[in-house]
Amino acid sequence: MECCNIMRSSAIVPSSRPSSSSGFLDSPFSNSLNFSRLNRRNSAKQRLLVRNACDFDQNDLPFLPGKFFREEAIGAEYGEGFETFRPDGPLKVDVDFLNDRLQEGFLQRIRYAMKPDEAFGLIFSWDNVVSDSRAVKLNAWRQLASEEGNELPKDASTQRLMLYSDPDYVLNKILHWGKSESDVDLLKLRFSQFYHENLLSLDKPLEGLEEWLEAVSTARIPCAVVSSLDRRNMVEALERMRIKRYFQAIVSEEDGMEAMAHRFLSAAVKLDRKPSKCVVFEDDPRGITAAHNCTMMAVALIGAHPAYDLVQADLAVANFSELSVINLRRLYAHKGSNFMDLQKQIIEKSPRKRRLTTDTIF
Repeated sequence: MECCNIMRSSAIVPSSRPSSSSGFLDSPFSNSLNFSRLNRRNSAKQRLLVRNACDFDQNDLPFLPGKFFREEAIGAEYGEGFETFRPDGPLKVDVDFLNDRLQEGFLQRIRYAMKPDEAFGLIFSWDNVVSDSRAVKLNAWRQLASEEGNELPKDASTQRLMLYSDPDYVLNKILHWGKSESDVDLLKLRFSQFYHENLLSLDKPLEGLEEWLEAVSTARIPCAVVSSLDRRNMVEALERMRIKRYFQAIVSEEDGMEAMAHRFLSAAVKLDRKPSKCVVFEDDPRGITAAHNCTMMAVALIGAHPAYDLVQADLAVANFSELSVINLRRLYAHKGSNFMDLQKQIIEKSPRKRRLTTDTIF
């Protein structure tokens, strides 16, 4: 796993060798004894570092119960971005800063004038856009109910609330399965295991996604996928779906982004595209708002939310089969002008004509 690379060999090797004042310290037995003591002393610290870096529990399962339905902040409400650190001090990266710094160079502008599609960057949300996360989560709840000998509510509104609510709220207020706090914690851990097993079985993307990715790949448009999942599980799922080759950038939990808008901005940086030239594919109205806060265009997928909840999107489609590359151009067809807005017409005053008189002629 990539995040486990932080464990260097220097962390388990002593910084200095023992003195050679006695033959016992120079013996091989002494070296093995020192290494065994050091390993015992640092083993707990190493496990803690790996667990904090990779979010893994003792059973080697991702510690996810609190992250399934956590409502993330939208972010960039006033154009603010995230903060990075440089040797000379912290650097605040906001939307205007990225739009200014990621401007195309001279040769890029010439290329994009000939091939305008390459100037775009596509950002895909993981949940319900790349993968059918609703089916994975609902199946995990069904497995937990079957194991506990209970039944899930069958009405669509309750199931939709279960998919977009915190596990504590679902267990205590909707299903009423939690008798004590320890019982709720055990149920959440078991639910995490079911979800992880279902995530490992994902092998098909949403309908029409692979064909759409092939079309944009032919047009040489870079793509990125963003999620709050860890990188290893995302990469493995993309490889099972056979679509990893289409994504040039991945924004995962290891990137440390705190809001949805921050993930979109991080994806724009990784794609080397300014935010105003990026198109976000989302199914959540909050994600569409985050995209607009980043000056990005938003394409909404109807399904998890009805069409009337997605009216703020620049384009709403039922599936990827309805899209074509020309749709991306149309999104920016009126960029830079207030289309259909009332405009004031400025009438230039012509210079006053000279009146010919007798004095003028002679």
